[in-house]
Order: sequence, then structure tokens, then C-alpha cells
Amino acid sequence: MRAPLRWVLWDIKDTLMTVRGSVGEQYAKEAERLGLSLSPAEVNAAFSQVYRRYNSAYPNYGVSRGLNGQNWWVTVVKETLSLCRVQDPVLLNTVANNVYRNFNSAENWEVYSDSKQALQSCSSFGLELGVVSNFDIRLEEVLRSCGLLSHFSFLVSSEEAGVAKPNPAIFAQALQKCGTAAEGVAHVGDQYVNDYLAARSVGIHGFLLDRHNKHKDSDVPPDHRISSLEELPSRLQQLMA
Repeated sequence: MRAPLRWVLWDIKDTLMTVRGSVGEQYAKEAERLGLSLSPAEVNAAFSQVYRRYNSAYPNYGVSRGLNGQNWWVTVVKETLSLCRVQDPVLLNTVANNVYRNFNSAENWEVYSDSKQALQSCSSFGLELGVVSNFDIRLEEVLRSCGLLSHFSFLVSSEEAGVAKPNPAIFAQALQKCGTAAEGVAHVGDQYVNDYLAARSVGIHGFLLDRHNKHKDSDVPPDHRISSLEELPSRLQQLMA
């Protein structure tokens, strides 16, 4: 007999909320406050290059190498702006630390219009909610600032967990907090490998949020793929039946 669904775990970035505008816009806006004029498009391109390099060399904010999220992000911002010809070390350091602080607040984040209703629907079904996210230690403050924190019973950020999705160990930590078997838990996220496959690898029910129809030709069964969080409550009710 299948265990009843008791918990829903959530990814955060690009599932419940996203960067407001773009990373390039946010970096350029902070640089402008200090008298620098940068092209958001150029900053975006530089950021993509630097982010890929650092995420490969120092995954999960370099935690296993003795770094932390703040060190990691400040370095990424400074390297990004350096590629945009900002050379003054004082300016680089000031902008980078300001950007890190700014991303603590709702000013730099946009909560999707379907997020809060989906969370409320889950709670109305009697389900408990938790977070499993590749995020740094600012996660709690960001969720509080965006008005989402009160929906969750616990948060597992990859920086604090010491491991990142798709490593099953981060889901194991979440399951310990749930206090129930994996078959009584569902996970919602926007990434095929990090969210959908990783959750299913430990026996958790996976739902792939595909807002931009990127995975229409994947092997994800239609009842596991949703294009909006408005579709989630009915899918969860099927698991609860």
C-alpha cells in the first residue's frame, strides 16, 4: 500500500522566484550608483562566463575548499566587472559587496504570480512544506524579505548542507527533517537533472516545472511535468487519493 503524501519540498530560484530583470541589470544598477556606466547586456555575458568557470572550479560556493557563499559571490562579481573593464580595486570591492548585500532583499527578486497560491493550496491540503535549494546562507533572509518564509517548516540550503543537488545526500538531509519515507514526499523544481531526476533517484515523487516548455521532448511523463504552479494542486491531489 502506498504511503500517503505528507510533504512537498521546493526548489527556490526559477521555481518560486527569479532574479528581477537580469543579473546584468542588477550589477549595472549598483555600479551606476558609484558613477560607473555599464551595459547590462555586456555584464550578463561576462557573468555567464565567470559563473560557469567558478561553478566548475569551486562548486557549491567552494564549501569543500574552505570558501563560503559570500567569498564566492564577491569574487564572481569582481571578476565579472573586471571583464567589463572596471579596474579600480576599491570600486570593484565596494560594488561586489553591495551587490551581495542587495541580493538579500526583495528588491532584486521577483516572486512568480502563481507561487503564493500554490503554497497556500498545499497547506490547505494539510501538507507540510520544506525547501531543498542550491542556495547560499542568505536563503532564509531572502525568503523572509519576499514574504515566503512563513510557508515552510524547514530550509535546506546547499551551502549549509555541504552538498548540492543533484547529490542525493542533500535530499537525505531533507528526508530526515521530514521524518517520513521518501514515498510520502514530493519535490517541485525547474531543473531536469538537479530537481526531477535527483528527487526520483531517492524515491521522492518528482514534478518538473517547465515554465518555458524546454522539456516537452524529454522522457518526463506528462503527469510529472507542469507548465505552471497552477497545475500542481490537482497533481498532488492525485497522489493523496
